[in-house]
Amino acid sequence: MLPTKAYAAYSAGDLLKPFEFSRRTLGENDVAVEILYCGVCHSDIHQARGEWGNSTFPMVPGHEIVGRVLARGARAGRHAIGDLVGIGCFVDSCRSCSSCQEGEEQYCQGHISFTYNGTEQDQRTPTQGGYSSHIVVDERYALKVSPTLNLSAVAPLLCAGITTYSPLRHWKVGKGDRLGILGLGGLGHMGVKFGVAFGAEVTVISTSPKKKADAERLGAHDFLVLNDDEAVSKAAEKFDYIIDTVSAEHDMNRVLNLIRRDGTLIVVGVPPKAPEIHPFSLIPRRRRIAGSMIGGLRETQEMLDYCAEHDIVSDVEVISIADINTAYERMIRGDVRYRFVIDAKTLK
Repeated sequence: MLPTKAYAAYSAGDLLKPFEFSRRTLGENDVAVEILYCGVCHSDIHQARGEWGNSTFPMVPGHEIVGRVLARGARAGRHAIGDLVGIGCFVDSCRSCSSCQEGEEQYCQGHISFTYNGTEQDQRTPTQGGYSSHIVVDERYALKVSPTLNLSAVAPLLCAGITTYSPLRHWKVGKGDRLGILGLGGLGHMGVKFGVAFGAEVTVISTSPKKKADAERLGAHDFLVLNDDEAVSKAAEKFDYIIDTVSAEHDMNRVLNLIRRDGTLIVVGVPPKAPEIHPFSLIPRRRRIAGSMIGGLRETQEMLDYCAEHDIVSDVEVISIADINTAYERMIRGDVRYRFVIDAKTLK
């Protein structure tokens, strides 16, 4: 067993507090990882506060993990001691369903073991996340991270990065495509970076005019204020694709009217209330609404390699674990550019 220090929510809505527990004994295919950095995702807040109705406590959040291999099991050979690895939103899956067999483990039809607020493959042992000093995972679910990048800024790639990379690759968005990124936050800013890198014409769509300067700095070609009626009218049917990253309530019909015939609205944000969509926002232009969830192991490794080659990382603010509750409140206010990342050495 591996003694582990962490911060946890002890009940829904509780402030996160110090917590100690033991990681499992190293299995023959496992690696033990010293966590260096862990990103803070908005879904951490939802789950720590019990807002999705599936929370179990005590809960150690965190699924954007970068660390260093400390030990490995007798049959583990993918990573050497001292290697840098990344661990994302899941730490295991059934491995036998069609999704797992096709390298789309994020859509596992058996049992997926989420990195926290989930259970291991026995469906009994709770998983605990990256707001902690160590983690033990099967080596297949630890991905190689390049030492050439800023490691604190790599951590959010394991969720915010892959959540936008995956749909852009799936729909083959690139040169000649007009891409809208709805919302300029942790997910949105990565969508801009990838969209620009892939050659699309990228427009940030936001209700906040003050984000225009940041959108331009990130490489966006245009900026559209969603509550500006005149600007929205001029942009009607402009986009081939819009990635909706917004986790707050918003008028999806207004957004759909920005999409051309046969275009696609790709939903990756999760508002607290299901949106109301009028059929006439879809029917007259044969528009589509699609969803997308992170990426599988193969695609996430592909993204990490692409980021290393093209020097793409997240914009981050590194914090001490002692500041996590303040960070949560700042995230709710939108006061972060664009991802908080915990420096795990502050746990010690």
